[in-house]
Amino acid sequence: MTNDPDDLSRREFIGSAIAAGGAMSLAMSTARADEAATTMPVTLHVNGRDHQLSLDPRVTLLDALREHLHHTGTKKGCDHGQCGACTVLIDSRRVYSCLTLAVAAAGAKVTTIEGLADGDQLHPVQAAFLERDAFQCGYCTPGQICSAVGLLNEGHAKTDAEVRELMSGNICRCGAYPNIIAAILDARAKKS
Repeated sequence: MTNDPDDLSRREFIGSAIAAGGAMSLAMSTARADEAATTMPVTLHVNGRDHQLSLDPRVTLLDALREHLHHTGTKKGCDHGQCGACTVLIDSRRVYSCLTLAVAAAGAKVTTIEGLADGDQLHPVQAAFLERDAFQCGYCTPGQICSAVGLLNEGHAKTDAEVRELMSGNICRCGAYPNIIAAILDARAKKS
């Protein structure tokens, strides 16, 4: 063993490691306290009910719905606005909830897949999806249905080509597109 001042004894190393761990623990608890201090009250009107939440302003609507309100029908697919699995309706317009901050939805009417049916009466788009067998694994289905409802609400589904084009933001990895489009066209025909 040399007497080089840069060499630590085993005892000094362990003491330094314990001190560093304590400092890290203190820093993490301070960060948690800072995080708690940065939450803000948010009222979300989801599926006809108001929900009072205390959220970090950076929380997405998707995470607020799934983790705070337990509306797990809205799916987290890509979390980058590329697949459409998280599509919900805000004031009857379709949006990707993974790209929408929860605080931005405060004061608006949010509708998830759980809020489309009226009791036991399915929404016409939900019924059409069942009739046309417009799903396989079902993971994308809530987003597909919400997007289709929004599409019909927005009045953009005038032609079959418009339906195909405007649903292109909702991806189905199973490839159930023909039945999805047929279900939307059926719902459009019943709405007319």
